[in-house]
Amino acid sequence: MASNIDSTVEKAADEFRRKFAALQGEIGKAIVGHRDVVDGVLTALFVGGHVLIEGVPGLGKTYLVRTLAQAVDLKFSRIQFTPDLMPADIIGTTIINENPATGKREFEFQSGPLFAQIVLADEINRATPKTQSAMLEAMQEHSVTVGRHKHVLEEPFFVMATQNPIEQEGTYPLPEAQLDRFMFKLVVEYSSKEELKTILDRTTTGYTPDISAVMSGDDIIGTQTLVRRVVMAPHVQDYATRLGMASHPDGPYAVDVTNKYVRWGVSPRAVQTLTLGAKLNALLDGRFNTSFSDVNKVYLPAMRHRVLLNFEGEAEGISTDDVLREILEKTPTMSEAAA
Repeated sequence: MASNIDSTVEKAADEFRRKFAALQGEIGKAIVGHRDVVDGVLTALFVGGHVLIEGVPGLGKTYLVRTLAQAVDLKFSRIQFTPDLMPADIIGTTIINENPATGKREFEFQSGPLFAQIVLADEINRATPKTQSAMLEAMQEHSVTVGRHKHVLEEPFFVMATQNPIEQEGTYPLPEAQLDRFMFKLVVEYSSKEELKTILDRTTTGYTPDISAVMSGDDIIGTQTLVRRVVMAPHVQDYATRLGMASHPDGPYAVDVTNKYVRWGVSPRAVQTLTLGAKLNALLDGRFNTSFSDVNKVYLPAMRHRVLLNFEGEAEGISTDDVLREILEKTPTMSEAAA
């Protein structure tokens, strides 16, 4: 570890790594496998982002966020998104109450389920765009506006949304502006045979995991500050920047696959995500400086929901991940100018 790092900071980093491992252990009592998904969720939580999880029903998406809420001792709320859900159903509404002391009628705000610290937006793509848009201010500003009044949400504030990639009838695809608010898009794959055996042993024998809280809200807020003290050297930052710009068709760093299959590339928020995710990975590895491999580790989940394919890409059945993997392969770590 760098010698110019304050001993207090080093101690805080060591304590965070210990608690992070303990948190993984507590989640592992309930969730079998899916280590990449669990680590992605925790990464977003500890840098102040939000997560979109995609997977077919029954893979434990909802169970994961419930377990996480128990392990970090935060206020948890679940919102089941449906086509008839209205913005006021999640934000809250202003009602008129009579003050028993004065007899006067007064306006009083009744908060909705969005006023929690960990919010599960289950099947978010089943709600109408009007209701989906009610999440935008909360996710970006950590506040909501009702009438003329702004209500600040309690920190830390973390949204984990789920969506089913198979069933499209009666769903409303998330607009690009909202997708960009999610730090990561994580894909939950099927469990292996060994993992499925463990799941069956746990869920069909009366096993009940005993989840203990190992981190508080203050711990998480402290980590979000600590992560931002990790250094990203100019050449690593340049690499992260070029990876983002390589998704822009006809741009100076675009590769062949970008020009052929991509309609729109990523925004600056994607490079911010790469930077923060890389810093957290470095911190977990006992370093206060990021490396190229730290950036590569978070590249796919940070970019896959921000790149839009063109008609040719969709017609040929090319996936966004296919395009991104080739961009990663064809983009050199050091630019010609730096070399």
